[in-house]
Amino acid sequence: MKATRLIVVCALSVAAVLMAIFCVQSVTTPIKFEDTRAQREVAVIKNLVDLRTAEVEYHHQKGVFTANLDSLLLFLKTAPKKEVMKEGSLTDKQLEAGLTEHKAVKILDKAKSNALKNKKLNLDPADKDALYAYIWENDAEVKKNGLSGFRRDTIELNMIQSLYKGLFDETTIDGIVEIPFSNGKRFEMEVNNDYKTSQGIRVPLFEARAPFESYLGDLNQQELVNLVDREQKLDHYAGLKVGDVYAPNNNAGNWE
Repeated sequence: MKATRLIVVCALSVAAVLMAIFCVQSVTTPIKFEDTRAQREVAVIKNLVDLRTAEVEYHHQKGVFTANLDSLLLFLKTAPKKEVMKEGSLTDKQLEAGLTEHKAVKILDKAKSNALKNKKLNLDPADKDALYAYIWENDAEVKKNGLSGFRRDTIELNMIQSLYKGLFDETTIDGIVEIPFSNGKRFEMEVNNDYKTSQGIRVPLFEARAPFESYLGDLNQQELVNLVDREQKLDHYAGLKVGDVYAPNNNAGNWE
């Protein structure tokens, strides 16, 4: 009897310990899952934002979006980025008189063209500083409109450096198309370049996606199943994404 009682006591003790462990895990596992998810999603969101930046520039230059990630990377590595370098600004008085940025640039362009045509001046088109110095000092229309010191030049910059301000170069930019913590999986890309609004206006759309399974697949499977099921029941995309190929949303992310 004593032996039997001892066995029962031991069994109950083990059961109590197992139950305690199970209770602790039932609380800590979801917390750990959500903490890890939050940490990983910071990196996933960063790449999605970087992809959005690339797609918006691609659309700006070509008029469409691309679902081909290799084409997008080639664009970033080879296409120039045109930017307007600005010096000086229009005063309130000039604006009230009807002078606009566009008109001011046209006046400057005409003055530069006239100066370069004057072979007696022997001005070098590449020496922008000397060219502006001359027209600021000598062109009647420039002086009349108070544009001395006003300068606008379109220059070509390295696309990657221009868009990402030194965060990437040609050797590291490939990383923006990969989903962090996914063992090298790429973002899912989809475009709809023929979408038209109810007014018949064509609005190209794109969507970049990272499903939960891609960057949370190595975590607790039951928690992952619960997360996916919860989002699907709410009619939400089960993951992170930017843009929408079914309706314009200003290329917003579903976390924004």
